[in-house]
Amino acid sequence: MLDHGAAPPATDPSASPSPGPGLGARLMRRKPVDQLVAEGGRGEGGALRRSLSMWQLTMISIGATLGTGIFVVLGEATPLAGPAVAVSFVLAGLTALFSALSYAELAGAVPVSGSSYSYSYATMGELVAWICGWCLILEYGVSVAAVAVGWGEYLNELLDGTIGVTIPASVSAPLGEGGLINLPALVVVLLAMVFLMGGAKESARINTAMVVVKIATLLLFCAIGFLGIKAGNYTPLAPLGVTGISAAAATLFFSYIGFDAASTAGEEAKNPKRDLPRAIMLSLLIVTVLYCLVALVAVGAMPWQDFEGTEAALARIMHDVTGHSFWSVVLAAGAVVAIASVVFAVLYGQTRILFAMSRDGLVPKVFARVNPRTGAPRANTVIVSLFCGALAAFIPLGELANATSIGTLFAFALVNVAVVILRRTRPDMPRTFRVALFPVTPVLGFLFCAWMMVSLPGVTWAVFGGWMAAGLVFYFLYGHRRSRLHPAEK
Repeated sequence: MLDHGAAPPATDPSASPSPGPGLGARLMRRKPVDQLVAEGGRGEGGALRRSLSMWQLTMISIGATLGTGIFVVLGEATPLAGPAVAVSFVLAGLTALFSALSYAELAGAVPVSGSSYSYSYATMGELVAWICGWCLILEYGVSVAAVAVGWGEYLNELLDGTIGVTIPASVSAPLGEGGLINLPALVVVLLAMVFLMGGAKESARINTAMVVVKIATLLLFCAIGFLGIKAGNYTPLAPLGVTGISAAAATLFFSYIGFDAASTAGEEAKNPKRDLPRAIMLSLLIVTVLYCLVALVAVGAMPWQDFEGTEAALARIMHDVTGHSFWSVVLAAGAVVAIASVVFAVLYGQTRILFAMSRDGLVPKVFARVNPRTGAPRANTVIVSLFCGALAAFIPLGELANATSIGTLFAFALVNVAVVILRRTRPDMPRTFRVALFPVTPVLGFLFCAWMMVSLPGVTWAVFGGWMAAGLVFYFLYGHRRSRLHPAEK
């Protein structure tokens, strides 16, 4: 006979576990700022070493930025904007400035290697962080390939001016541009890989030397090119109107990617909270001034129509102004060093972003493996270098530059959103740098990035859409399940 007054039998908790968080909650899970900072430098089997000074951080950002737009993309942007290409540089620089201010605040508050990926993880959740990280792979990884393509052009100028030979088109141009493989582009990426495997401190010394050489080269160009300026070359100022200036600015924004490279070194800086904001702002100022100065001299010394299809425009101007090949050879030699330093510094940034993503479980662990002797993620460096080298060897420059620009703009837009969210959610958090005119400045940064993205051609958006779709597939099949935040919620 049943005892209706008896208490019901106890339930075994393990028999019916409470449901875990839903999909939406898992996609929005955030990584606490304190945890991000506490894990700084830790990798698989070793740790990154804090050895970089403020000067070296600044040189990393300048190394990753200065040279790309002037030595390579200037030949593509000038036919769009005409003599007003200097205005396009200013517009692109202004867009970069708004985002740089947000980067500087976040770098001082969250000094880790993941750059905008880590900032997004702390403020907007895992899915947005993944999207940002995937864009950074496009920004850094693909830009390495794009810059390496232009390196071969100046190498040919140097070889022709010194020993009278050039590399055959079949092995110095990618498919679709008259060749089978761009061997010089592949070589410069592999050389950068070798240097990076020595560790951050040694890499920083090499980068600093290369940056000094390229700044000296650009100042030499300005001094000589100034002698060839013709006032008539500045008219009409904007032959294709505001639309042309805007389109050129969107293309030239590619030249500014890299000013945030210092933020990827957050776990290898001696005093990141103090030095990262300073390095970001100082590098952007130096780069913008040099870009505008060189652009003004270049379009004054050569008619804007003659830039069409010229990827080694500065060397040509030096030859035309002096009538001698010597100075163009000097500039070509400087450009070879300058563009190599961009490849070097941007490749460094890419490996550190993947290091942070790997530590969070979103990409395979091999990217977070640190060599205990050098303190460098060697396997990461080799994998990224081979991938970028293959892109450089087989993909034309134009498509690479535009694809990189849209990925960069998207990531920068997220940084401007992240700085607003972190101000609201952690108002009392210590900050060594604060965005001026908050929240107007980050809002303008977001709007400028959106404007630049809209100015890019439809084919670039199609490539970007395909890239993002592939990234989301990878995330849901791999990263979402293996995230280090996932087990904590079981």
